[in-house]
Amino acid sequence: MSGVWVFKNNGVMQLVENPSDVHCDNGRRSAASCKKKVLVYLPTGQVVSSYTCLEQILRGLGWERYYGGDNDLFQFHKHSSIDLISLPKDYAKFNSVYMYDIVVKNPNVFHVRTI
Repeated sequence: MSGVWVFKNNGVMQLVENPSDVHCDNGRRSAASCKKKVLVYLPTGQVVSSYTCLEQILRGLGWERYYGGDNDLFQFHKHSSIDLISLPKDYAKFNSVYMYDIVVKNPNVFHVRTI
């Protein structure tokens, strides 16, 4: 992963992979000019389009729902590791940061693609 670290107005730092798209989040550029990222399940080439789809794939890989902690998150864990995948309950907030977390914890199974 490469990119540029950008400081937002609220003091939060964010990694921006394509610096030309820095203003997409602030609404200063049209939505059509902003690149969208999708999570792809490599064995089938399927684009993950919902949490229902993602949960089915993760279960097949040995991940289980974790019902502790924050109620605003969907969480998954594996008995064979200490990894925890935390996702916002609102799928509209599912962005590339969460996608890359899934990719790192499931090597050679998922890929993030720009469309």
